[in-house]
Amino acid sequence: MLDIMDKALDSFSDKAVSFADIRLEDRNATNLYVTNGSLRSFNRRSTAGAVARTLVGECWGTASSSRHLSEKEFLGLLEKAAKMAKACSKHSRKDIDLSEIEGIERTVHQQVEEDPGDVSTEEKIELLMNLDKAQKLNDKIVNTNSVYGDARRIYKLVNTAGSKLEWDESRIRVVTQAVAREGSNVQFDFDVVDGTAGFELARSVDPEAFGSKTAKGAIELLSAEKPPSGKLTTVIDGNIAGLIVHEVCGHASEADEVVKGRSFLTGLVGKTIGTELVSMVDDGTLKGPSGSVPYDSEGTPSSRNVIIENGVFKGYLHTLETAILMGVQPTGNGRAQDFNRRVFARMTNTFFDKGDWKDEEIVEDTKEGLFITKFTSGMEDVVGGGVQGTALKGYIIKNGQKTQLVRQLSIAGKVLELLKTVDAVGDTLSFSGGTCGKGEEDFIPVSSGGPNMRVELIVGGG
Repeated sequence: MLDIMDKALDSFSDKAVSFADIRLEDRNATNLYVTNGSLRSFNRRSTAGAVARTLVGECWGTASSSRHLSEKEFLGLLEKAAKMAKACSKHSRKDIDLSEIEGIERTVHQQVEEDPGDVSTEEKIELLMNLDKAQKLNDKIVNTNSVYGDARRIYKLVNTAGSKLEWDESRIRVVTQAVAREGSNVQFDFDVVDGTAGFELARSVDPEAFGSKTAKGAIELLSAEKPPSGKLTTVIDGNIAGLIVHEVCGHASEADEVVKGRSFLTGLVGKTIGTELVSMVDDGTLKGPSGSVPYDSEGTPSSRNVIIENGVFKGYLHTLETAILMGVQPTGNGRAQDFNRRVFARMTNTFFDKGDWKDEEIVEDTKEGLFITKFTSGMEDVVGGGVQGTALKGYIIKNGQKTQLVRQLSIAGKVLELLKTVDAVGDTLSFSGGTCGKGEEDFIPVSSGGPNMRVELIVGGG
């Protein structure tokens, strides 16, 4: 199929078009959901399609199809895309020059130990049933939930720069959530294992330990107290650090927001925005986390991009277009939800980098404060630089010790203020995977994370 796509591109001739590409996608996914000992849903889906893009002036035209295409039909997509781009370019004020992009010819197969497609549905259901059973510790557990998902995506891409690429991405996700009740008091806890891997990642989950841990957490939260409120010294774990780095720092670093003047980080390259302990990275090349990709949706290789280094803001996450507009190299962050969606500047694996402190040392060095873990929601303010979120639980710190368990915390702060309060950063990274939308749509797989960090946040009680 790559040869057919390449032939279509070679035979496409339109002097107004300065750049063009074709991307073919083939996706397969399985999702299973067990609740209270019963299989609630079983979904298996396959989708495939192609998209052609053309660039005229500063305007992109796109055309897509979910049909199996011949060379002639690929050529038809290119012609439709060119017609759209030329219509828009009548109002174009400048040209985007992608002539310096170097072509790449490569095939990359993700190495997995066990293809999820070779594992029977019965075995996957058995895993969830065992997880569900392990959550039923006692009568306080009133609801149990276990979820399994696997996904494989195969991409083929050609462009007028000479690229001829094929790669695949495989992901696994296992989730448990237990709900406990005591009178009118209802609490829940959850846990997630996910990443770019084969079924071996699911096999690494011990159903008894994983399920019972979630249930114990829900039961413990029944006796948790409300947290103190105000601007407090907090020790956040990698999960909460990931919330902050993703929701505000990450989205505001996406260069398509910057070129439109919609990011609070606009014009801050070279400026100090945090303490020397603060470094932030987006890295799609990491082995394991859910946001890892060999290439982005434009065929640019993934890379490690340092956004903040020792408190100094270094740069943004780019598509081909934004890189040309800002006079830098593309970073491999041009990502699309699928062949029916446009390419945006998007994150991959985004995290605060590790420091020198041991996790226990940060708590021991904290006289009074809060340890916060497990975010449940977050909201970005890309323009204003504020962050809001909620965390499932935490612990009051007194004299360097975690004491009373607290629940339902809200957290908030201005990023350019809170980054200047970071005075301790742990030496161990952790990641949380999931999907990220650009606004309310265009969802892609990503992960976020970081080490344990000490920072001042505004905290409220639920």
